[in-house]
Amino acid sequence: FPADRTTEIGQLISSYLGREKNLEDHTIHLLFSANRWEHAPMMKEKLHQGITVVVDRYAFSGVAFTSAKGNFCLDWCKQPDVGLPKPDLILFLQLNPEEAAERGNFGHERYETSSFQEKVLQSFYCLMEDKTLNWKTVDASKSIEDLHREIKSIAEETMQEVQNKPLGELWK
Repeated sequence: FPADRTTEIGQLISSYLGREKNLEDHTIHLLFSANRWEHAPMMKEKLHQGITVVVDRYAFSGVAFTSAKGNFCLDWCKQPDVGLPKPDLILFLQLNPEEAAERGNFGHERYETSSFQEKVLQSFYCLMEDKTLNWKTVDASKSIEDLHREIKSIAEETMQEVQNKPLGELWK
């Protein structure tokens, strides 16, 4: 699940991303984190039941986007998410900015400009240097079928590897 735009916090985020509302940069970063914390108990419960949870973007996206704004350091951006469930696998779907811009709806939401996306990409590269996390980069320019096959294979392999490992906490 991506950011849940149905909660009160999610509705604020949605109106901000849709450029209907302006929020101060620290505020929106903390709201995204609060939205993740809203779901942490349910995620932990499902994980303890042995259910695989797939999350779109999660904390890393928030850190990358906020730190790309220039007046934020990565460490400050990571702090609100310290202690969230730690993912067993983080898939980074790599697509060059030109190809991304050609895909449908690019530019409709805040931050969807090529120059900003380049800064976000640099922030992601910094986050990928953390060897305590299992980052895998996937070429997203492939066909949907090939991409699906590769992601499925990586996910199944990871599920086998971590099946009896305890749940970790992010950045602890």
